[in-house]
Amino acid sequence: MMQGEHISQEDLGLYAMQALSPEEALAVRTHLAECALCRAELAELSGDLALVALSVEQHPVPEGARQRFLNRVSADSAATTQQAVGLLAAQEAPRRATRTTAIWLPWAAVAALLIAVVSLNMKIASLKEQLSEQSSAALKLEAESSHAQQVLEVLTAPKAQRATLTASKVPAIPTGRAVYLADRGALVLQASNLEHLPEGKTYELWVVPANGASPIPAGLFRPDATGSASLVLPPLPKGIPAKAFAITIERAEGSSVPTAPIILSGAAIGV
Repeated sequence: MMQGEHISQEDLGLYAMQALSPEEALAVRTHLAECALCRAELAELSGDLALVALSVEQHPVPEGARQRFLNRVSADSAATTQQAVGLLAAQEAPRRATRTTAIWLPWAAVAALLIAVVSLNMKIASLKEQLSEQSSAALKLEAESSHAQQVLEVLTAPKAQRATLTASKVPAIPTGRAVYLADRGALVLQASNLEHLPEGKTYELWVVPANGASPIPAGLFRPDATGSASLVLPPLPKGIPAKAFAITIERAEGSSVPTAPIILSGAAIGV
């Protein structure tokens, strides 16, 4: 039982599971009262056994089983006590080895497996979270880069049509500047000094095709507190060269045809 001045780990495990004989258990308790190292080892083993016990599915004891067990123990106690005492000394060594192997090793293996599984699951969850965050950030950067690239191409394309929009028949205070790339259907509008609109009204931009077709609605917008507004890459059909651009005031939901009067207009310049 003793290894040098301390109790072996196997006997501490058997003591924690109450698998020692009364004499052995008494010897262990006496030693534990004076040895802090063995008490610490026993506490760690008890914690491991408790973890394993929590993982075992619990089943209720059948009705009457406890009383039947007590009756059986009482009936067999007198007949077996003397025989057990006589065989104890002769069978101690093989019984100890068998008991240690049959009880301690399976419990220790289950505890080690549980610890490994919990650790692995925690690592997998952490890696999944990191991967999800990195994927989201990459998608966001890709979308922002693509949008910025489209705006830059429209503003710098040699084939882009440009126009300066001014107010009709009044001092040219409100202004707008449009850059349009017909083959891509891409347009960027910047306006300034626009009048504020009442609720339920909005500005609408129109592309007037060079082939004489009806004006194409190009998007709705409202100015900020300074009268400035912009319209960037609204959805437009591709391959329609513009003759001119115009801005009207429409209902909040917009219109399919321009409503007079035209607030700003300008001819397209370029290819």
